[in-house]
Amino acid sequence: MDLRIFTEPQQGATYDTLLTVAKATEDLGFDAFFRSDHYLKMGQLSADGLPGPTDAWITLAGLARETKRIRLGTLMTAGTFRLPGVLAIQVAQVDQMSGGRIELGLGAGWFEEEHKAYGIPFPKEKFARLEEQLAIVTGLWATEVGKTFSYEGTHYQLTDSPALPKPAQAKVPVLIGGHGATRTPRLAAQYADEFNIPFASVDDSRRQFARVRAAAEQAGRGADALVYSNALVACVGKDDAEVARRAAAIGRDVDDLKANGLAGSPSEVVDKLGRYAEIGARRVYLQILDLHDLDHLELIANGVMAQLD
Repeated sequence: MDLRIFTEPQQGATYDTLLTVAKATEDLGFDAFFRSDHYLKMGQLSADGLPGPTDAWITLAGLARETKRIRLGTLMTAGTFRLPGVLAIQVAQVDQMSGGRIELGLGAGWFEEEHKAYGIPFPKEKFARLEEQLAIVTGLWATEVGKTFSYEGTHYQLTDSPALPKPAQAKVPVLIGGHGATRTPRLAAQYADEFNIPFASVDDSRRQFARVRAAAEQAGRGADALVYSNALVACVGKDDAEVARRAAAIGRDVDDLKANGLAGSPSEVVDKLGRYAEIGARRVYLQILDLHDLDHLELIANGVMAQLD
């Protein structure tokens, strides 16, 4: 099972902090560094939100030049933030800058307050727009050099686009995720290389993976054409006291974290990861909320990842 580090910088983090975590991610042997795409803090972890938000794709462009091995991407880029043609250019450029290590998680966008805070339109028909965005971004990348791409949709229209630049990779992996029972599996079956379900139990993950598998088979792709993954908050400690200290630092309850995340000793976390692996999860994104606790990453690398196949 691949373990990836997943950060939430809108809670309060500078680029330099993210760079430090990304370099630790690489040095400790994790598979990838991912970040959220938000412009406003949520909840109580960082009461004032300082130093303020960082942009996901500007961050990843910087990290593309500062790292060498790890994959880099978003969970999830908000479709409401960027026009699809512009996003295709941005991602392709950052993929070139990284030497072909970028993955695009793309979602509809959901956090209305951040749109209000920064003057970003928050349309009602977000899912319909997401479907068109996926068609456009993947269509632009798939267009042969020397040919043009046009698209006539309800929300977006492109005419004779040169469909440039191209990513360094022949195929940038596209991630789609969520809990939706019908439309989300259909979109994943059509466009995704990976399906991710965030903050879900083993049982809920099993049900949603089954829906996506069925949709993929119906679309003629085969259920195993996609990678299935989870995103779960991580709170690991050598002993109960260290788990409690790390839970307190992120404003969370230990029992809740053990029930709904990956919390406890390394052995407890390995056991729980095994339950996710049994239902088909091949990858887990570890949501790290205290970005200054690099000892936490080292413990996970040496105590958890070292025990995984």
